[in-house]
Amino acid sequence: MKKLELKFSNEEEKVVTISIDHPSEPVNEADVNAAMDAIIEENCFYSSGGDLVEKKEARIVERNVTAVEL
Repeated sequence: MKKLELKFSNEEEKVVTISIDHPSEPVNEADVNAAMDAIIEENCFYSSGGDLVEKKEARIVERNVTAVEL
């Protein structure tokens, strides 16, 4: 499964991650940038370390799981 992770710094300079399952691909960098700007501007997510104040990074993460027979 793939996820889009949006990483921000909060007022305490801790990293806050927002994950989005099944992102559209290819990822449009301008749209991701604009969405992250809007999240900061609108202050629409709670963080125990204060408001989200800075964009850190955005990345696609893919997780593969293979069962091991017992």
